[in-house]
Amino acid sequence: MRKLFGTDGIRAVAGEAPLDPKTIYAIGLALAHSLRRATPTPSVVLGMDTRESSDWIAAMLSAGLREGGAEVASAGVITTPAIAFLAHTHGFAAGVVISASHNPWQDNGIKIFGADGYKLADEIELAIEEEIFRQLETVAAPDAALLQAPPVNPSYRADYIQLLRDAVPGLSLAGQRIVVDCANGAASAIASEIFTSLRGASGSESSDSKPSGSEAGAGEIILTHASPDGRNINQNCGALHAEVVAAEVVRNKADLGITFDGDADRALFADASGNVVNGDAVMLLAARDLHARGQLANDTVVATTMSNMGLEAALGRSGIRMLRAPVGDKYVLEEMRRTGAVLGGEQSGHILFFGPMPSGVKVTTGDGLLTALILLDILQRAGKPLAELKADLKVFPQVIVNVRVREKKPLDQIPSVASAIRAAEDALDGNGRVVIRYSGTEALARVMIEAESEGAMRYHADAIADAIRAELGVPVQG
Repeated sequence: MRKLFGTDGIRAVAGEAPLDPKTIYAIGLALAHSLRRATPTPSVVLGMDTRESSDWIAAMLSAGLREGGAEVASAGVITTPAIAFLAHTHGFAAGVVISASHNPWQDNGIKIFGADGYKLADEIELAIEEEIFRQLETVAAPDAALLQAPPVNPSYRADYIQLLRDAVPGLSLAGQRIVVDCANGAASAIASEIFTSLRGASGSESSDSKPSGSEAGAGEIILTHASPDGRNINQNCGALHAEVVAAEVVRNKADLGITFDGDADRALFADASGNVVNGDAVMLLAARDLHARGQLANDTVVATTMSNMGLEAALGRSGIRMLRAPVGDKYVLEEMRRTGAVLGGEQSGHILFFGPMPSGVKVTTGDGLLTALILLDILQRAGKPLAELKADLKVFPQVIVNVRVREKKPLDQIPSVASAIRAAEDALDGNGRVVIRYSGTEALARVMIEAESEGAMRYHADAIADAIRAELGVPVQG
């Protein structure tokens, strides 16, 4: 069992273990030593999101990497998928992202990609973890005040933006009014440049939801939550609050809304009527598009246990098979590589496109900006609005209840919880689904119930959540 790495790297409150200076320094040492088993002087590319803690974590991690014998280059504030891209296209031994993704600003994290651009395998993470603990017995972190993050190389961001442009060579946003919520995160550094370059010569860009009055026929990009201050990342904005961009779409009479999480590895959408569109609908549209063009390998899509039964039914009507992987884009990716699938993703908006990019570059992780551009391209070629293309996706009622827990004890070892789960499964009897799991990045138990009856769905979700809360719940502060 890994103690530091979750489904998306190491994540905690910045400044507290395991993101205290000593442990971060030890992480750098352990990663450098791991990389040196393959090459004498490995090079690592570093990127970060907009949290105020990212700079000092970068400096401390870089110190550990250098002490361990690695060289460090920096792409500065940039998205997580950009670092995966840079790692496998620029000859780096690894890529590291300092980000806690959708978590609040107080948290941060360390995500590691290998030279191939994929997240590290569990066994490699476990080996690094073991060395981290060994290092902690003797290592002393340097004085943070004396450290500096490595200088930023702006060419890395330019290279990534070119990758995005090359992915949709025929895309034009002329005539479209689109709201883009950057979550005050990493997308803030890139979204303006990439989307405004596609709006047409007479297009316009505005910010903070104030349209700038584009000319007839010209594209208009309305950027929101693109002014990070170190503490406003994901704060009442972004993919965790997709209803915000949906409301902006209605207020601005826009055609589409796009919203990212803090490190922009996922995206959610809103149609012209202000309805939130999640990753299930995006996978449906992308799968049908690839299938129609003969590019959907094995007629297969990989989703997770959280994807709605309605997606599986809609794909089936199009002759497309859906496989389910455990929650986490890392595990979706593993199943895609195992089966040869070129499309997979999560309901939360992590979408993985493994099909051939026009540039020939291979995509190795979920990318919110790329997902947005590909969806826009699909809509343009279809000549139809998002609501119409997804109209036949009939979803089963689904509820997810998050329970904050003080420990992650196996749920099948807690009689009251196991009993509540069995009761729900027996009652649904194949006409719904029960998925109970711990979050891989937060101290949460997630209770997901899907059923034809909304009443039954909520009853069983509450019953299981109450059982977990009684046994493992964090006491409410009075």
